[in-house]
Amino acid sequence: MRRRTTATALTAAALAGTVLLSGCGGSASGAQSDGKAELAVTNAYMPQPVSDSMAAGFLTIVNKGDADDKLTSVTSDAAGSVTAHQTVGGTMREAGALTVPAHGQLVFKSGGNHLMFDMLKHKPRQGQTVPVELHFAKSGDLRVEIPVKSATYNPETGH
Repeated sequence: MRRRTTATALTAAALAGTVLLSGCGGSASGAQSDGKAELAVTNAYMPQPVSDSMAAGFLTIVNKGDADDKLTSVTSDAAGSVTAHQTVGGTMREAGALTVPAHGQLVFKSGGNHLMFDMLKHKPRQGQTVPVELHFAKSGDLRVEIPVKSATYNPETGH
């Protein structure tokens, strides 16, 4: 009986370790299932900023899960503050929590939702990456490395 209990405990520990490790590493995925959000990030980039103190960031948060989640805040070691902004009717304004719909996506793109990096600690250069933590109401935190592209980068053409 003791042998079965030990084997069960080891199996449970191995599964828990696998779940924990799948949330780490280079993947930008906070996958969950069973009526929960299943989040991943695609198309992330930051045009090389022309300013020493400010930059913009763009990405898409995909939710393959069965429940909505909300992006509540964004942080980065590269900037004093990072805020989500919306452009509505040609006017940019800071956004509150933004919904990532179930089986949908939240898009941050030029002329629409975007991330504003203020008080840059150093000016990001093309070829570098900028670490970002996306904070969600239900799914917790998701770490993303945003690649810095040329100042004129166009995601439609990849140049």
